[in-house]
Amino acid sequence: MSDQTPVFAIQRIYLKGASLEQPNSPAILLEPEQPTLDMQLGVQAHPVSEGIYEVVITATVQTKIKDKTVFLVETQQAGIFEIRNVPQEQMQQVLAISCPQIVYPYLRGNTADLIQRAGFPPVHLAEINFQAMYEQQIAQQLAQMGQPQANNTLQ
Repeated sequence: MSDQTPVFAIQRIYLKGASLEQPNSPAILLEPEQPTLDMQLGVQAHPVSEGIYEVVITATVQTKIKDKTVFLVETQQAGIFEIRNVPQEQMQQVLAISCPQIVYPYLRGNTADLIQRAGFPPVHLAEINFQAMYEQQIAQQLAQMGQPQANNTLQ
């Protein structure tokens, strides 16, 4: 029976990629106007081998003054997780909620650090409710398929 015990273990958390662009420097740095900020977030998960999964969160942070970019930062923070003996109907929730909750604080820190090292005040990414994000994605998928949304409640 012990071989059916659920396993959830963090194998590694790492910075998969980071890029910074300042295409209009140095002139844009002399602008007195405050920049606008746009932040996009994406989560991807895929199997690496039997029972081993990589979860990657990508954050894209762009600031602009009028139509000119001040800076554009993209960071990808990843985690490798061993997940075994989890019921298939729960696996998507583990990969879309539990794993990103572990990886996200590292993404926040690395993104703020990169922006600050570029000479800007750090941008602190807001806390994310990955369960609400997951439920919203399920509701959107059900709506696109024309199914009622009452069945998307997570347990």
